[in-house]
Amino acid sequence: PGPRRALVMAAPEAPSPATADGSPETLVQFEAPLLVGDGGGKAAAGGAGGGGTGGHIEEVLNSILPPRMWADEGAADWMQYVSKTPASRLDVINLQEALDEKLMERQAREMGICPVREDLYSQCFDELIRQVTINSPERGLLLLRVRDEIRMTIDAYKTLYESSVTFGVRKQLQAEQGLAEMESKIEELSEAKKDLQNQVLELRNKVEVIEKRATERRQLEEKKRKEEIDFLKYQGQHLDQFLKTLGGPGK
Repeated sequence: PGPRRALVMAAPEAPSPATADGSPETLVQFEAPLLVGDGGGKAAAGGAGGGGTGGHIEEVLNSILPPRMWADEGAADWMQYVSKTPASRLDVINLQEALDEKLMERQAREMGICPVREDLYSQCFDELIRQVTINSPERGLLLLRVRDEIRMTIDAYKTLYESSVTFGVRKQLQAEQGLAEMESKIEELSEAKKDLQNQVLELRNKVEVIEKRATERRQLEEKKRKEEIDFLKYQGQHLDQFLKTLGGPGK
């Protein structure tokens, strides 16, 4: 749960402001901060709690929401445990109002991906888990499983999104790299097409010229044959007349 929580609870666009005592501001209710070092024994005592049911609840709370530590400007280390005070109906109403106020104050987006909105709703859910765990540790542990499963699903979607973006960029780069070669090849093929079209036009013109010449030659030959035939017919008629003339007196 710890590493997954660290991944999902990524730092928002702007760091959360600090409270009056120097601790980071959050919607989760914490106890008074304890100075670590000379007050280490006091901090340990505050986190250990008593035995019995109260100690079990504190142990579950500390496992679900571990104590947070920070250093102030004087380089002093502070520790703060989550609050063990049960929540009333008024606390829930105040939590809702605080959530709405923080969403407006930090200018969270109402739609789309927004790290600020994700961070605030995560804090609100952790506070609800704290309130439920105090009354029923079993319900708190079940809510912890639900929270971690949701965060793990979000992480999976983030990984899928990043991998898809990387894949898309890689494909785009590959397409851009092959684009120049493809354009050059298209230009070469276009030039070859133009050459072939010019050759087709030249061959068609040659065919037309050859057909025209052949037609003219055929017509000329037919004309010559017709003239020869007419001449031969003419000669034949004159020969017939001549022969008839020669044969007349002999009778």
